Amino acid sequence: SKKVPLSGGIFLYLIFFVLSFHGSVLILTFVSLIFLLGLLSDINILSSPKWRFIFQTTVIFFLVYFLKLNIETIRISSIDLYLESFLISCIFTTLCLMILVNGTNFTDGLNGLVLSYYLLISYFIYKLNLNSFLFLSHQEYLIFISTLFILLIFNLNNKLYLGDSGSYLISFIYGIFLIQIFQNNNYISPYFIAVLLWYPAFETFFSILRKLKKNQSPTSADNYHLHQLLFKYINYKFKFKNNLSNNFSSLIIILYNVIIFFVSSQKIEDSFHQLSIISFNIFFYLFFYYCLHKFEKNKY
Repeated sequence: SKKVPLSGGIFLYLIFFVLSFHGSVLILTFVSLIFLLGLLSDINILSSPKWRFIFQTTVIFFLVYFLKLNIETIRISSIDLYLESFLISCIFTTLCLMILVNGTNFTDGLNGLVLSYYLLISYFIYKLNLNSFLFLSHQEYLIFISTLFILLIFNLNNKLYLGDSGSYLISFIYGIFLIQIFQNNNYISPYFIAVLLWYPAFETFFSILRKLKKNQSPTSADNYHLHQLLFKYINYKFKFKNNLSNNFSSLIIILYNVIIFFVSSQKIEDSFHQLSIISFNIFFYLFFYYCLHKFEKNKY
């Protein structure tokens, strides 16, 4: 009913620029490019999903290639043999980051959902003292997550949205963070990183499969993402105002992930433990989605 500025990405970029100015020039360059790509989308200069996909892939691949942020192992020997090739591991890592960036953009449909999700990841990185492996200092990291918290307050009160620039940027930055953590600490299972990012990643996979089943383009927009069905359910059942239903829907998803991340963090080195959690998440997501989708169809 009113225009809300897509300014969250701008504030996020400015604080990251200040914190990273004396650090890696390459990281700052690629972060600036991914932010610019999202900004051009927000102001409808780059409205084509096809061209956004091409530019995303190019920027992310060269980031991985020049910064050597490639994933070299997933602890499955038959796949790790292929990942020994630097080029193949760069392509694989690019695919992972593309899934993350676009999945985050898919989930950015409720106030507070994306910011809360990455704040939750930030907390567990800090709790496990994993921020010591990042290119940001301890103080810079705290300033950065404090910025996310301030943006969250404005977002929950409908004063700003992240926009494509914000969702691309925050997922891109945390993708870099988590790959750095894994590269510098082989004690961690790669599947612990996968648990932290499971929700936006699985949202991408499921959205593509769902649209292909309906003979739709995977890049086409619709209102059948999990968070949107949950919002409609809460709005219909409890007759809340839209903003309250919006925030409450985000809270439910975040509280679920609080539990999942807590359980996962108990054995960050144990791949079987992490894979069990991922399997449970997928099962629960599909079951929950089925129930919400069935309700949506029966409602009419």
